[in-house]
Amino acid sequence: MSNTLNSDKKSLLLALISGMSISALLSAFSVPGFSFSIFPLICLVLSVQAMYQQYLKSPVAEDFPMLGLGSFFIGFFGHTAFIKAQYPDAGTNFFSIIVTMVLLVWVGRRLGYFGQTN
Repeated sequence: MSNTLNSDKKSLLLALISGMSISALLSAFSVPGFSFSIFPLICLVLSVQAMYQQYLKSPVAEDFPMLGLGSFFIGFFGHTAFIKAQYPDAGTNFFSIIVTMVLLVWVGRRLGYFGQTN
């Protein structure tokens, strides 16, 4: 039980890192003044590879695909909000912050941090 829980949390963290990496890659091409770096691409490849190895090693829980997708979007929109705070010319970060906060609360409730789980 504990090993499965640690495995699920590891996969959620890898999904978060993948979302941040994709956001960094897209920001390099769409945000003026944001320079391109090869490190988000390396990070994306390594996190997807580790997630795939984790998938092969242990079974996936029933609700993990939705939690993994939520974690991916938390990373994506969280990094987007951070970039837009650094580069105000890229636009407002209100939508990114709201989506990140709603997804954080949803994932937290599903994991049992905010009371009863479904």
